[in-house]
Amino acid sequence: MALPELEEDLVADVCVVGLGGSGLACVRSLLDAGQRVVGIDATTVAGGAAGRNGGFLLGGLAMFHHEAVTRLGRSAAVAIYEQTLRQIDRMIGETPAAIRRTGSLRIAASAEERDDCARQLDAMRRDGFPVEPYTGQEGTGLLFPADASYDPAARCRELARQAIESGARLFERTPALSVDEGRVGTPKGSVRATHVVVAVDGRLEVIFPELAGRVRSARLQMLATAPTFDVDFPRPTYSRWGLDYWQQREDRRVVLGGCRDVGGEAEWTTDEEPTERVQAALTMLLRGTLHVGAPVTHRWAATVSYTNSRLPVLEQVMPRVWAIGGYSGTGNVVGALCGRGVAEVVTTGRSDVVDLLRE
Repeated sequence: MALPELEEDLVADVCVVGLGGSGLACVRSLLDAGQRVVGIDATTVAGGAAGRNGGFLLGGLAMFHHEAVTRLGRSAAVAIYEQTLRQIDRMIGETPAAIRRTGSLRIAASAEERDDCARQLDAMRRDGFPVEPYTGQEGTGLLFPADASYDPAARCRELARQAIESGARLFERTPALSVDEGRVGTPKGSVRATHVVVAVDGRLEVIFPELAGRVRSARLQMLATAPTFDVDFPRPTYSRWGLDYWQQREDRRVVLGGCRDVGGEAEWTTDEEPTERVQAALTMLLRGTLHVGAPVTHRWAATVSYTNSRLPVLEQVMPRVWAIGGYSGTGNVVGALCGRGVAEVVTTGRSDVVDLLRE
């Protein structure tokens, strides 16, 4: 589905910059509230990390639940986890063809991580969240049965299609050259809007330099193999404290990402070119740990952003201009929550989700 470029001046209630998962979730909620919406993207729908990530839909934040309890307090941590589980349910209802309710695994790569899994298990059981101890072909760790696997690009394309049918005007290959109160400028046109929502994860501190002290962009690298029946990974899996992650898609391709720590400081960048060092480490993980012999068919990288607090950015950077991003590598569910939450603030003046997630 190719969308046009913006080549005229438009007027809307809300202009959404960024047509990834969070931006499209925002668009959907705004449309449900009766708003006139224009959405633009510098590349294409799901052209960045939103469409080229590991495809995990996980409950909770980037920090594990027991850590969230310690840092945020039990009441807030529980409420956030509940919101993410409800968001997964909502996403399945919105785009059922793109999502499989498979559960997910956290596999411990060391004795220290096994101990941490035990603490996470205790905290989640105490708070009534679905979790089970796990031992299987992947190793030992935890199973989260409420989590899901999905095709991020397919979901974004379907959300865009639904939004257009509901009256949104969406444009690709339309970078925002300027974002000001009430106006977004692009190369061939502009959007005048009462509110602007910039839903961009990677490079967020470039767009809004005032966020540079809180947000830092990083390159995440991945690879994919040809379809293979030599292995069978029924659930998306993350290991080594979430640094490594993989899943086997319905078409039997294995998709693997991680090893960012191997690249060191060089991976804190907005450059989206894969590097030999990290890709070599991914290949070793693929062959040595996952025992996948299928040829590698694709290698790529995408940019996301991390925050010091590991809570997302939900910031009104100027009057009626919101920035959302900084999902610390786990933005598929939290990003959609943020998009919906900001839409609620724009249309009603408040949002429980925003109150929970803001620093």
